[in-house]
Amino acid sequence: MDRNPSPPCSDAEEEEEGDAVGNTVYSKHWLFSVLTRLIEVIAPAEPDPAASPEGARTELDEEMENDICKVWDMSMDEDVALFLQEFNAPDIFMGVFAKSKCPRLTEICVGILGNMACFQDICMSISKDENLGQVLLQRLCDSDSPTLLETSRLLLTCLSQPEVANVWVERIRENPSVYDCVCFIMSSSTNVELLVKVGEVVDKLFDLDEELMLNWIKNGTCRSVGPSGDDSPEELPDFKIVPCILEAAKQVRSDNPEGLDVYMHILQLLTTVDEGVQAIVQAPDGGKETWSLLYDLVCQELCQPDDPPIIVQEQKTVLASILSVLSAMFASQTEQEYTRMRKSKSCLFLLLFYMPLIGSLIRILQYMEGCGKRAVDNSKESEQEETGRTDVNEEDFHLKILKDICCELLSNMLQELTKENTVEGLHQGHLNEQTCSCAFQNLLPLYFASVESFLEVLREADQTLADNLEKRFPSLKVHT
Repeated sequence: MDRNPSPPCSDAEEEEEGDAVGNTVYSKHWLFSVLTRLIEVIAPAEPDPAASPEGARTELDEEMENDICKVWDMSMDEDVALFLQEFNAPDIFMGVFAKSKCPRLTEICVGILGNMACFQDICMSISKDENLGQVLLQRLCDSDSPTLLETSRLLLTCLSQPEVANVWVERIRENPSVYDCVCFIMSSSTNVELLVKVGEVVDKLFDLDEELMLNWIKNGTCRSVGPSGDDSPEELPDFKIVPCILEAAKQVRSDNPEGLDVYMHILQLLTTVDEGVQAIVQAPDGGKETWSLLYDLVCQELCQPDDPPIIVQEQKTVLASILSVLSAMFASQTEQEYTRMRKSKSCLFLLLFYMPLIGSLIRILQYMEGCGKRAVDNSKESEQEETGRTDVNEEDFHLKILKDICCELLSNMLQELTKENTVEGLHQGHLNEQTCSCAFQNLLPLYFASVESFLEVLREADQTLADNLEKRFPSLKVHT
């Protein structure tokens, strides 16, 4: 049976005058009857033989499920949503959440509320209902994945409406259990659709409120109550936000590029505050797991040599997030531990294939040069089309952000190169006249000191290449 059957239409001969909901063909009488039956399901007048020992149904009969699913579909129509609001459907759903032992029924009711919340006035009404708000947040501790998915969709809908976003942020900030439930989902779920939606909720929360993000970064120091199959309290591990994000990112990376983009942006948001950077680099493994995942994405999966250069357009946002996190990690490790680690020959970044990352950064810059030329051509062709020019300018803006982040990380890494690293890069093919020229072209003049430092090291490794580069970039020869 389809999860969401097509909504019913009233037959003209059966419609009574004034029975239609707004401008739709849906029947008020039919909706009344379904909601009335829903009330009877959660509060039966007589004991039901199909009920559980506690007196509540654990499954819906097929007809009821069919009808309530139709209401779910119908609730996407604003007239129907307003009618449900007037009929106090949210209060009925509150009763469902409190009394029902049927996961499917709970899922459908949350889904209907999610559809209703797409309309501003209804969303404001739902959001201002403190009891309903608390009950909905409790749904995040549910053990049923479909219910968790619909709850996450509802929360994201509310957080995306500026008029009520702060209400939900404050409510979530005051409910520590939300942190535990979200971390539990990210660290243990294998449902990619659920992980993506929960990630979008976290991403939106962190983007809206830095204080909440800081609280979650510092969290995980005490035991908390979380999900359980029988609604009894269950003690959860001491969750840390970074490992949970990484676990979710690993789950979605192969199946959902958009989901990977979401989780990489969450990590990027963490690096906008010192506490977030420290949470990443001061993990028990010294940030090795984070660095390994991001390194693998850049060097093995994204923007590869056999990809067409235009791929950088498709991957620009996820690449920008990944490189931003790598740049923050590299800068932090360089400032705090790099010198000591380098002396002990255990530097994290050297151990994890330093040169391939530099090669990948240069390849991204090379691909962007190709995209830039194409964008110029497109701009000329669409010079008379306002919409076309806007799209090109937006693409240029995102590519510029990626270029700036890429250049910053590349300059920092070039500045730390040793003769041994450089020889290794030349041997592996990551460094040659073409790639070095591309790097210099993009780094000069802003990162002159880094280029000059690298050129000194390169001169020790390959004098001829260094001389050729000086000829191509006369400004460097003047300063040597």
